[in-house]
Amino acid sequence: MIPEIALFCLIVTCFCAFLGMLLPIIGAVRNNNHLISYAWPLSYASFIFASSSIVLLAYSFTVDDFSVMYIAQHSNTNLPYFFKIAAVWGGHEGSLLFWVFSLATWSAAIAFVNRNRNKIFISRVLIVMSFLTLAFALLTLLASSPFERIFPVPLQGRDLNPMLQDIGLIFHPPLLYLGYVGFSGAFAFAVAALTMPDLNIDWAKWSRSWTLIAWVMLTGGIALGAWWAYYELGWGGWWFWDPVENASLLPWLTGTALLHSLIASEKTKSLMNWSLLLSIFTFCLSLLGTFVVRSGVLTSVHAFAVDPTRGVLLLCILAICLIVPLTLFVARSGSIIVPRLQSLYSREVLFLVINSLFAVITLTVLLGTFYPMLFQLFGLGQISVGAPYFNAVFVPLALLVMLVMGGSPYIHWKKTKITTTKVIKNKLFQQTIAAFTLSAIAYLFMDQRATLFVFVVLFIISWLLVSLFFHRLSLKSLAMTVAHFGVVILSVGILMVSYFSTEVSEKMGPGVTVQLDDLTIHYHQTQWRVAANFTAQQAKLEVIDANNKSIMLTPERRHYPVRVMNMSEPAIKGQWFRDIYITMGEKIGKDSYAIRIQNRAFIAWLWLGSILMMLGGVLAIVNRVFANLNNRKLQNSE
Repeated sequence: MIPEIALFCLIVTCFCAFLGMLLPIIGAVRNNNHLISYAWPLSYASFIFASSSIVLLAYSFTVDDFSVMYIAQHSNTNLPYFFKIAAVWGGHEGSLLFWVFSLATWSAAIAFVNRNRNKIFISRVLIVMSFLTLAFALLTLLASSPFERIFPVPLQGRDLNPMLQDIGLIFHPPLLYLGYVGFSGAFAFAVAALTMPDLNIDWAKWSRSWTLIAWVMLTGGIALGAWWAYYELGWGGWWFWDPVENASLLPWLTGTALLHSLIASEKTKSLMNWSLLLSIFTFCLSLLGTFVVRSGVLTSVHAFAVDPTRGVLLLCILAICLIVPLTLFVARSGSIIVPRLQSLYSREVLFLVINSLFAVITLTVLLGTFYPMLFQLFGLGQISVGAPYFNAVFVPLALLVMLVMGGSPYIHWKKTKITTTKVIKNKLFQQTIAAFTLSAIAYLFMDQRATLFVFVVLFIISWLLVSLFFHRLSLKSLAMTVAHFGVVILSVGILMVSYFSTEVSEKMGPGVTVQLDDLTIHYHQTQWRVAANFTAQQAKLEVIDANNKSIMLTPERRHYPVRVMNMSEPAIKGQWFRDIYITMGEKIGKDSYAIRIQNRAFIAWLWLGSILMMLGGVLAIVNRVFANLNNRKLQNSE
């Protein structure tokens, strides 16, 4: 009965979203404010019923209701409770229901926060959000329902995919989905602005906070996914340029450009065209990522489903979300008032350059990701585009972005005065000398693997780092400083882990010793471990470093009997400047196994840099919240 109630709640969500779209449209046509005002309660109702639907599905998981096909395919009586709840979004159907829930949540949040703002405009924003909620609710109901019954009822579920039985499943997909869906807010604000008679409305100011929240969540989702792949898949890497990884990177790139563009649009009304187009393309790229994961058009270890029907429906939603807003943009482009740039030495020009670079980076990643599919679609055979292509085109462009970022603190809005320009040139010269000195010192401490390219990258990283200390730090600039410092830390981590990590693969058994750099690894014994839903062969290894400090690491080779799958569970000793990463592979001989030992340099800096970038975004959100509260206090006092 519970699954039927959950299904009914989803149907009511669909109905509320339909009315939330229809009634305000009729109200706008008839100039009826009463009908327009229905956008708010219907947004709240969609949220309540969508929340009820997903909560009831989670409850059905916890009580092992295997009469529901989705639960039977993704759960098991031996599965821990927190994994049963996380399994709600661990498969295709449940993840789409989470999309509906996320859309309804964002819609209700936008409605509540903007309840006293321009009602005509906000109602149009809510119309767009209701359309998106309706589209995904219908997709879930008609093609991907997680509430379908199965008969006869199995006594036991198939279990959750062993790769997903990890804490990463609890946090990574929700963060990623909320980031994806969060850009629907920026999309809705842009589309609503294009339908308004006066395009000079402050939509960029109102949209920026929602874009910031979405960007923070997507950044967290991508970083958490990289961390999850690093310690769960057993390969020791963090980014594979996999199609699904790229699908999440694409909206992050345009979303980052959108944040900078919205700042310019809010402060000086410049880059308005960029803000509108980036709002549209960022959300459409989020939809494209969903299409890639669920359509089966590209092969990936992260892909959920290979059902072409679902892919076609998602493609239809994507087409509507792309064609309709772009048509509106073309029709209204003549009404968009963009002030003329007063000087080449202005922050608007700097942001324009950054946006252009991000656009080129996005296009190169998009081309490399989908070119193999198009090549095969036109019957030209099969082709693979891998890491060499992406590294060759992505890295130089990313370094150019960092160079521009390093000069941004000195440039003013609108026009930089001639007297100020002389001061800036002097500061840039000092910054260059300081960056060169810092990078040269770092380079001297590196070993023979440090190439000329490594020195160039070190210089650019140092250039950005020094710029953070060469400008006056204030409360307003703190968010930018923290986020850019996160980019510095992340870049150091990427450089070091790419060029200075080492590894060795050996056949090891009891009594065998292996040397890697300053590490001595002794294989002591192999033991069995029995858990609730798997058994494991566990290697016990002692690692001794140059300071004669000893640690015990126990990598495992797990067997999941229900899924009939074997998985390697690496053992990791995390340190500030390296990770000791050991993986237990296949059995070779009577008592020996294939053991892979890796010394991953500065890998922790990747996670720290990502956290700092998120923290910078959070500080920017907090600043905006306090600024809005202060403005309201001033208005009330007047």
